[in-house]
Amino acid sequence: MAIGTKNPAKVHAIQELFIKDKVIIESVEVESGVSAQPFSDEETAEGAVNRAKAALHQTKAQLAFGLEGGVTETDGGLMLCNWGALVTEDEQVWLASGAKIALPFDLAEQLRRGLELGEVMGDYANDIDVSKKEGAIGILTGGRISRKKMFLHIAELLYGQYLFQHSQWKH
Repeated sequence: MAIGTKNPAKVHAIQELFIKDKVIIESVEVESGVSAQPFSDEETAEGAVNRAKAALHQTKAQLAFGLEGGVTETDGGLMLCNWGALVTEDEQVWLASGAKIALPFDLAEQLRRGLELGEVMGDYANDIDVSKKEGAIGILTGGRISRKKMFLHIAELLYGQYLFQHSQWKH
């Protein structure tokens, strides 16, 4: 099993997904192939797929995960968006999206001016490593939902789809 990142919040989410199965997770640093600050659901999902495919090819694993955070413009304002992809060695791809919440106006404006969310949240929280810990979602939900927990939810959706499809093929 592989994941296309070294970010602890994302790696720990995948490790927790398989904790009872004692699966070895290989985390590798790969490029997302999208901008440093993805600015749409489509770009964020593309980054997740690219990370999963790159991790798969780099490790020769049977399954690889890619997790990507971004923002997307909506009628309700600029919102956090999070996507995940699961790719198999035969290039099948499953996608899932996570929670969306609106960014406060002042933070959204900084992103619209070209800053990255990690940098903006690091300044806001006075912690440059916030994206490796609770993330923007953790700060903006008062600690109720951490970045790891959010990405674990996405990983559960991905792996659940994978298991469902494989059980259907057996019937």
